[in-house]
Amino acid sequence: MAEPFKNLFNLTLIKNLSSEILIIYPTFDSRKFKVSVFDEDWDNRELKDRMHHISVCLRKRLPDDYIEAVDILLKVSSNSSGFQFMFFPDFVEMYGLDYFEKSVEALEFFTTSSSSEFAVRPFIVKYPDKMMKQMMIWAKSENHHIRRLSSEGCRPRLPWAMALPEFKKDPTTVIKLLENLKNDESEYVRRSVANNLNDISKDHPDLVLKLAKEWKGQSPETDQLIKHACSTMLKKGLTEVLELFGFGNPENINLSEFHVDRDVKLGDKIQFGFSISSEKGRLGKLRIEYAIDFMKSNGKQAAKVFKISEGNYQDNVKKITRHYSFKKITTRKYYCGLHGISIIINGKEFIRGEFVLLD
Repeated sequence: MAEPFKNLFNLTLIKNLSSEILIIYPTFDSRKFKVSVFDEDWDNRELKDRMHHISVCLRKRLPDDYIEAVDILLKVSSNSSGFQFMFFPDFVEMYGLDYFEKSVEALEFFTTSSSSEFAVRPFIVKYPDKMMKQMMIWAKSENHHIRRLSSEGCRPRLPWAMALPEFKKDPTTVIKLLENLKNDESEYVRRSVANNLNDISKDHPDLVLKLAKEWKGQSPETDQLIKHACSTMLKKGLTEVLELFGFGNPENINLSEFHVDRDVKLGDKIQFGFSISSEKGRLGKLRIEYAIDFMKSNGKQAAKVFKISEGNYQDNVKKITRHYSFKKITTRKYYCGLHGISIIINGKEFIRGEFVLLD
């Protein structure tokens, strides 16, 4: 099993951080800092809680003056790179909201070695116009990490982050920013633009579809961007979106030999399979998906769609077997009971089966 991300915040990290701070700030009490970080609740803290906790402990040991404290962290962070150093921008988020200019400077610097995508959001809420002007400046930066921050930081539905309800309601300002980044040379930046548009599509599907039509054909990179931007709408089977990417009505497709295990235990895999064929020669361009209707805590089911494959198939028959693992994961809690499973081709449900998840 992979090591949990929260374990990146560990004793080695804190020792190295303390050593770096001591070089710049000799009165830093590294012993008390270490003791305060690894308190009695440390083992039970999850990822973001550990990050916030480190920020709190730093605040207690650094100078009371925020500007002075941040200057120390800016110097320390020049030797640090990676996800585990996101407590630097987190410190700014927690304590720098009333120091706009200094905090913006720090967020820009920190994002080049970790990411300020979470930390920037309270500033957008408190200083919407001022902060979005800054994001526009960042969108033209020579550094791709900073350009990415300009997009990622204002995503309306960034996972695990503070919500931006005004952008859910009216994403006009965000769209203007994304227009500057849609042809960015960095795939890292373009992927953020796509994720941002995918967020927007959940509240404004017609707007994102309109943009997709306008941007389509500008370049292979932009085509890839809008395809990802439309991923939620594709999973919803919206006809106009499917047709935009060449997935037409699957009226000539037949599905047969569908089978699925009757039951599966928690921690095991459910196996299923089927065959598709065409009445008119080759199968053609297809997007093949399956949906599982997961049992929820309230006894009702909720569907989640997963892509199997897509392509322009030259054969007239294709056999498919797949499995889904019910191994414990942090992003979804499984509940025992009756589940549904369906096969979807170009947005159309072809067949549905059921299975039971056992304890």
